[in-house]
Amino acid sequence: AGAMLRSLRRRWDGYKYRFVPWLALNLRRKRRTLRYVPESSQDKIISDEDVFETLLKIFKALFINDLSRQAHILALLPEIRCKYMELVTVEQKQSEVNHQSQHVFSPEEVLFNTLGFSLTRDRSSLVSAGTGVFVTKGFVPKGTLVSMYPGTVYRKHEPIFFQSLGNPFIFRCIDGILIDGNDRGLSRSVYRSCSRRDQLGPFQMSDESWLTSALQNPLAVGQYVNNCSHEKAANVCYQEFDVPEYFPVELKQYLPNIVYSHEIDSHLRCVVLVTLRDIKQGEELFSNYYTVVN
Repeated sequence: AGAMLRSLRRRWDGYKYRFVPWLALNLRRKRRTLRYVPESSQDKIISDEDVFETLLKIFKALFINDLSRQAHILALLPEIRCKYMELVTVEQKQSEVNHQSQHVFSPEEVLFNTLGFSLTRDRSSLVSAGTGVFVTKGFVPKGTLVSMYPGTVYRKHEPIFFQSLGNPFIFRCIDGILIDGNDRGLSRSVYRSCSRRDQLGPFQMSDESWLTSALQNPLAVGQYVNNCSHEKAANVCYQEFDVPEYFPVELKQYLPNIVYSHEIDSHLRCVVLVTLRDIKQGEELFSNYYTVVN
């Protein structure tokens, strides 16, 4: 019995800085444990246009960096080829003409070259908090999109009961939409199944790579950002973003979210993390999960 209690205590120590599982939230229904933003409040630090432009900027850079992997898209759709060939460097064009392999940067390097910072997952500076997210290079100004919260998106009343059991990675949006950011077990299988279901010809409608250690979208680590503590104040907050219809179809392969039910005609919900202050190299990201923004 003592060993079991110690084991449960260790698990709790690893979970307490993250989300309380969705099941517990819905059984207790206490306002203080739910993310609650009054209608009179504004829950967005930056505009949807700023979020859109930042995602477009980094996703375009990732697409161009790995043109060889996009060959099937470029070959089938000349208009997309023309669009991106205007943006590639002279060096890349020359490599293509000479059939040489261009230098391909890692996604982390693309992030640094494009937005001026890079991220990594590492052991948190909080005791017993497990994995955390750090700015490993560069500088992140206040009001910058610094990360994304990946996972399967569930509307109200969609079946998430079994996925929620023992799952500390369920994010609850203001309107009750849930995002399951767990990269293991049933949650992992559900995401992969939905991703393959939604593939449109040569186009991937979402990014599966956040389920692995080899991220194609280096921003997709938001589920590992720990809650703030008395010693560590929050330096990021969560902000919801619905992907507009005009989002370029060839760039959806970098979106780390997918809807559970594709029969529902609505925008894809994403959650991004935005900095509350300037963040320097070496700092860990911390958020307040239940912040009411006035």
